[in-house]
Amino acid sequence: MLTETIVELSDDNISQSGCFCLRSNVNAPGYINKHNWLHQRFQEGLKYVKIMEGHKEAGFIEYIPIEYSSRVVFGENYMVIHCLWVSMTNKGYASKLINRCLQDAKEQEKVGVIVITNPDTSWVPNKEIFLKHHFKEIAHAPYGFELLVNKFGNAPDPYFPNDWQERLSSFQALTIFRTPQCPFVDIATDNVVEGANKLGIQANIIDLQNREEVLTYSPTPYGIYGVVYKGTLLSFHRLTVHSAIKRLKALHTINCCNNSER
Repeated sequence: MLTETIVELSDDNISQSGCFCLRSNVNAPGYINKHNWLHQRFQEGLKYVKIMEGHKEAGFIEYIPIEYSSRVVFGENYMVIHCLWVSMTNKGYASKLINRCLQDAKEQEKVGVIVITNPDTSWVPNKEIFLKHHFKEIAHAPYGFELLVNKFGNAPDPYFPNDWQERLSSFQALTIFRTPQCPFVDIATDNVVEGANKLGIQANIIDLQNREEVLTYSPTPYGIYGVVYKGTLLSFHRLTVHSAIKRLKALHTINCCNNSER
């Protein structure tokens, strides 16, 4: 029977143990950027915890105090789960990782744990496993985003901002907002840029430097990646080059039709 172990990444072991995502290509720019990003975030209280089955990585969870989080959600003294991913299912590993986070938050005297979910993409956790662990769904945002919280007492609820449309309408040119929090963001960016180049569209890339910029500019609660064109969200997750071209063409056509009707 294979031994199950928990490994918490730190400055001391990250080079040897490594991240879970994109681990098949440790020389990829996105993977390197993620490692560098983690080194900085460890100083802010970020936890990156992997569960191992023997020598195989079975899953991981990443969480951080809200004041340093990459998610667009407001609140005081909460812990925020960035990511939860399990590759070996039906073994209770997701529950063990969530319980690890909840226990850690209680020991740090947080008022609760937040997670932002979305049923439409694997880039954001699905809410079902969190509902089983007494998280409550308390708010929604456009494009399928859901705000869930497990509170330990009577603290004020966390909340989403309500200016999503204003954020989008501020950007008519093709604009990519990104941070290094996910190693796949580099690939996602390259695919949109390649698709845009084929259509003769200039892409502007904005690297969000801190939480304040994420809270101000991100077009969705996801925070770390978003593509806006013609005041419309093109995507908040990775697209293929073909999908990027298709969506860009559709938005360009809609915009041209609207202009012709004026």
